Amino acid sequence: MGILARAFSQKGVTVADLPAEILQLGQSKSGQSVTIANALKVSTVCACVRRIAEGMAQVSLKLYIEDDQDNKRAAREHPLYDVLHRMPNDVSTSFGFRETLVMHAALCGTGYAFINRSMGEVVELINIEPGAVTVKKSDRMGVPPRYQITGINGAQREFPAESILRITGPSWDGIIGMEPLKLAREAVGLAMATEETHASLHRNGVAPSGLYSVDATLNPQQYKDLKKWIEDNYAGPSNRSSAMILDRGAKFVPLSQTGVDAQHLETRRHQIEEICRFFQIMPIMIGYSDKASTYASAEQMFLAHVVHCLAPWAERIEQAMECQLLTREERRAGYYIKHNLTSLLRGATKDRGEYFSRALGAGGAPAWMTQDEVRALEDLNPMGGSASQLPIATNVGTNAGTNTGGTSNE
Repeated sequence: MGILARAFSQKGVTVADLPAEILQLGQSKSGQSVTIANALKVSTVCACVRRIAEGMAQVSLKLYIEDDQDNKRAAREHPLYDVLHRMPNDVSTSFGFRETLVMHAALCGTGYAFINRSMGEVVELINIEPGAVTVKKSDRMGVPPRYQITGINGAQREFPAESILRITGPSWDGIIGMEPLKLAREAVGLAMATEETHASLHRNGVAPSGLYSVDATLNPQQYKDLKKWIEDNYAGPSNRSSAMILDRGAKFVPLSQTGVDAQHLETRRHQIEEICRFFQIMPIMIGYSDKASTYASAEQMFLAHVVHCLAPWAERIEQAMECQLLTREERRAGYYIKHNLTSLLRGATKDRGEYFSRALGAGGAPAWMTQDEVRALEDLNPMGGSASQLPIATNVGTNAGTNTGGTSNE
């Protein structure tokens, strides 16, 4: 924190400190101006970003080391272990730091953190808001970019690539992630416009709503008085369905449609699905599902979320951290960084158990995996000996006897 404090002062950079145009994503065809601030007010956008960020932050992230015999263990003696697993800096937990980092990457395309090194070792990781970062690419291919960080009161400082941790989402140039909100601007804008229209319908709608006409010509003051009388007595949800009293030959002709007639609800449901597609989120993960969903199908959707959404993010983060936080010598020595996504698959333990049993030869089919191979898939150390050999199939026939205890290694 000391380097950043000396560069910018003790006050941190916030969204409010940045020029408004930095956060502007453009006006959509629906007429809505989509920005990061108002896009997060769309419940679907906020929920999608939270599912990705919280999903990655809730699983354990540790530094491991693997020896020449494929034995793995947590590298607790390494300074980076505690930084990643528990306390990246003086004010953040590992959960909070990673949640913010992934939230920035999922929403803005790229997440950044300052790397504070002491004697060549990483001692701190500090979140940097994406809007405060300007990436300065080199004219030469293969040369890492430099980063210009905007601090409080417009103060700026340039940092080399080794001082910035960059987590990039799907990217076109391999350096800066494509911004999901820019890609989904029309979908988000339509969702905002539909919500605003629906809210306006309930706020200003007259029940019944339509054209109020009188026989005589109204002067400006009479027009204002009549309009105020209608708004005071028949506008808004509280006056909905109340009887309208007409006099002096007045007529009321209903004109506007209801929310159901205008297909507002259907449009809003469709926008939930549309925004979810941009973030690669299963709609059920943000609390939206159709009546055809069952417990079994929902369980498979939860697993699909881990496999198709969180797993790619885990790989992005792991590889980025290994390349940017570990030296080449440390990587060659066997150090690596890994999420424990197994905790998110506990609902599939029974299915995994049945699969591994078959793979080990249960039921009479030839075994195609060893116990050590199964243990490797579960991130467990190999046992060696007979566990490294293909077991003999069990329950082959009556002469072999009944063996329901698992596999035989003899």
